[in-house]
Amino acid sequence: MAASAAGGAERYFTRWYKADVKGRPCEDFCVLQHSNRRVPGRGVLGPPALSHSAGLRRPPPAQEGPPLLSGRMRGPPASPRTRAAAAAERLSPSSLPRPPPLLLGLEGRCHGGRICVITLAEAHPLLQSGKTIKSVNYQISANCSRLQNKVSGKSKRGAQFLTELAPLCRISSSDGEEYTIYSCIRGRLIEVNENILSNPAILQEKPSTEGYIAVVLPKFEESKSVTQGLLTQKEYEEVLLKRLNSSS
Repeated sequence: MAASAAGGAERYFTRWYKADVKGRPCEDFCVLQHSNRRVPGRGVLGPPALSHSAGLRRPPPAQEGPPLLSGRMRGPPASPRTRAAAAAERLSPSSLPRPPPLLLGLEGRCHGGRICVITLAEAHPLLQSGKTIKSVNYQISANCSRLQNKVSGKSKRGAQFLTELAPLCRISSSDGEEYTIYSCIRGRLIEVNENILSNPAILQEKPSTEGYIAVVLPKFEESKSVTQGLLTQKEYEEVLLKRLNSSS
């Protein structure tokens, strides 16, 4: 891993991937798991920030990652081969984005490195050129809204429990397509990103940072096994390569 990557996302999070969720081609998701590492003189680096209602201070803004990663690809609609190649390039160690300040809160409160952030993976159709996000809906059913998730106390009482295939939200694009975003891991829902409701473009502009979907806290007893069934970054790169070769 290049030094630049070590100083960026890999310094704080481990990346895991879930590809072709529920058999839908290229509907891939990324799980950023807090690494709970210590830095001399700084203590434990905090995991993704929760809402201000949790009584936690957000650190000052920091610079975003390279334009290639933080923005949408421009130009005409890409072919499957182009999409796979672009996604593979986005995963190159030298160009991984830095976590944003709002993913580095909870100073000193790491929950044993269990905190996970759910984001769109690089190859997801919503991140390809020609796609414009129309709306984001956290209303899962008539009786279930992720926006009604209420969390209190250190034990996170009241948090909705999620299974691996629990839907987090539904995202509609201007071409009429609708995509369901899944949790990918078991755990309690700590927060959803309400900012994407009023500004859905940040899902595409900053998918690994300010455009995250939700924050999930796995059970303590499952913290070491929660990533079973997920792909490492290297394994995901191999998936992208296979897609690239099959479409050539």
